[in-house]
Order: sequence, then C-alpha cells, then structure tokens
Amino acid sequence: MAVREEVFGFFIPSMTLIGIGAAKEIPTKIRALGGKKPLIVTDPGIVAAGILDQVTALLDAGKMKYAVYDKTIPNPTDANVHEGVDVYKKEKCDSLITLGGGSSHDCGKGVGLVIANGGKIHDFEGIDKSTKPMPPYVAVNTTAGTASEMTRFCIITDLSRKVKMAIVDWRVTPGIAIDDPLLMMGMPPSLTAATGMDALTHAVEAYVSTIATPMTDACAEKAIEVIFQYLRPAVANGQDVEAREAMCFAQYLAGMAFNNASLGHVHAMAHQLGGFYDLPHGECNAILLPHVERFNLPAKVERFAKMATLMGENIEGLSPRKAAEKCLDAIQELSCDVGIPSGLIELGKRYGKDVKAADIPTMTANAQKDACGLTNPRCPSDADVTAIYEAAL
Repeated sequence: MAVREEVFGFFIPSMTLIGIGAAKEIPTKIRALGGKKPLIVTDPGIVAAGILDQVTALLDAGKMKYAVYDKTIPNPTDANVHEGVDVYKKEKCDSLITLGGGSSHDCGKGVGLVIANGGKIHDFEGIDKSTKPMPPYVAVNTTAGTASEMTRFCIITDLSRKVKMAIVDWRVTPGIAIDDPLLMMGMPPSLTAATGMDALTHAVEAYVSTIATPMTDACAEKAIEVIFQYLRPAVANGQDVEAREAMCFAQYLAGMAFNNASLGHVHAMAHQLGGFYDLPHGECNAILLPHVERFNLPAKVERFAKMATLMGENIEGLSPRKAAEKCLDAIQELSCDVGIPSGLIELGKRYGKDVKAADIPTMTANAQKDACGLTNPRCPSDADVTAIYEAAL
C-alpha cells in the first residue's frame, strides 16, 4: 500500500445498536446521553404506519416526557427545520430523537444545528460550519438506505432557491444510532427498492471517491456484496427478516464508507432533481448512477472491474474495460428488477412532476456547486453534466 501524505478522519456514532428489538433501548440511551425531554422529529408516513406509536409507547413505559414534530416532508425544507426549532423551544426540550428515514434524520439534524448554534439553517451550508455541539441525539432508523442515522451529512431544501443545501458537519453525527429490522417490516416494495438503491449509490460513489481509504474500501465492498445478495429478496418479500436485517447492515456499511470517503456527482445531480421537482432521492440516485459512473469509468477501471465481481458477475477472460462495463450492466439490471423507473421523465410522471430538458441548464449550474461533487473521480464540465442529465431523461 502506497504511503499517503494526507490525514484522514473516520466519523461514526459513539454507539450503534443493530438487530431485532434494538428499539427497546431508546429510553435508556437518550437518558445515557443526558436527555430528559426529547423532541421526536418524524414524518406523517411514520405516524400513519403506527411506528411513532410504538416508540412513544416505549417512552411512556420508561416514564419519559417528550414532544413531537411530525410534519417533515420527503425532501425536508428550511421551513420544516425552523418549525421544528419552534416546537423544541416551546416545549422546552433538551434532546432529540429522529424517527424515520433520511428525511426525518436530516430535518432533526437541522433542528439540532440551529438549537445549538443559533441563526438559520442556511448558515450551515457547506463543510463544518457549526461551532457548538448538538443536543443529546439518538437517531432511530426505519429504512435501509440513507444511513443518515449515522452520518455527518444533512440535506435540506432551500425553498426560495429550489436547491438542496448540502451540509457536511462532523457535529451532526448522531450520538447513538439504532437500526431495528422490526421497524422496517412495513416498508412497501417501492420504498425498499428506492432506499436499497440509495445505499448502493453510497457504496459505489465512496469506492471510486478521490479520498477513499482502505477502511472505507472495506465497508463499501461488503456493502455492495450484501446489497446484491439481499435487495431483491427484501423487495420481493418485506416480511423476510433475514433480508431486512442484512439490508440494515449493508446500508450502515455503505454509510460508513461515504460518511468518510464522501460521494460524487450522482448525489450532486440528484440533489437538484429533489430540490427542483421534489422527486424522491433514492430513485433519482438509482436512475443517475449508471450514467454518472459510465462517465467516471475511465478514471477507475480497476475499481469498476472489482465491483463487478462483488456483484456476482463473471469477468474471467475479459479485458479490464469490458470487466468494468459489467458493473454498469449489473447496476442497471438490479435497478430494473426492483422496479426503478427507466428514466427521469418516467419517474416524474409517476409522481405527477414534469421533468423538462429546458430545466437542465439551471440544474447543471447548481450541481456544479454541490459539495458532493468535490470527490468525484473525474471533473465534469458543464457540458458533461448536461449530457448526463440528457442521457438519464
């Protein structure tokens, strides 16, 4: 292994609980961090599914007071964050529990940033802009994809600009992360597929990142292997406990990889689709992934070839380039098998949004400013990003 002059950090929660029944530890763990009255940040889907009731029952049994902010939307906004801050202050909370997938976690992280540091959520766009630690914070995950329950990333939509702000700050890393497969059993196949492809995107982008390390490589490689083994079964049968638990580990491993190696232009471009059209993040990533990585392939041929083997592809006798292309084929096949739309226009129609080529110049300009693109293995020009958007339509 070549000597590297850079110094690399490795960010991860102080404690993580993964496994059946892990959610039972929520009251104990929030108290262990010093919390006495947490604000639970969640969303209407979690409420409708009865998952919030499961968690509040645990808090009631533990005789713990709490307040709830349950208006988080799928692409959480600056308005969501500031509403949550208002509830936190009004209810005199002293800690946070985020309950849900990436949206709830991101919103809760935003609340914590503003509570601890003052100002507005917009003040923290970029890298490590905070100066004070978050309140005591337990992140309880209900999807197997975003890994937001364990990362230093917080993505919030600025409604005025129609842009997703990428906030990367080591202080927003949750103190304790909880992944209980029992809370994920009710996820519909479409959400299972979208979040699973989101996790795959995290692993792939981290693996070809310019700041990948042996530690992040190990996490990314195992995540890719497990996702290709278990995502299809998890989508096919949501009650498959083995598949659900495996995807818990896979998405967490992918989170460990990208939380430390960062991401790339898939996320930089997907953020614009979320901010501009309010389209679901996981499906945007899934559609963009093979197109962006086709652009990136010349810079990391050996890595794409290695990923092909992790995906179960036979590359014996193939040239490095042909072996690498097998990786892209495998990604597209998996995406198709789990029901991801074939392109952005089809995705837009599914959600009643009109994705238009005329909007691409604006999204390209914003994508080129997104912090996630800083570690992409190739530096795309505006024309390159535009061409990728067009290919993904």
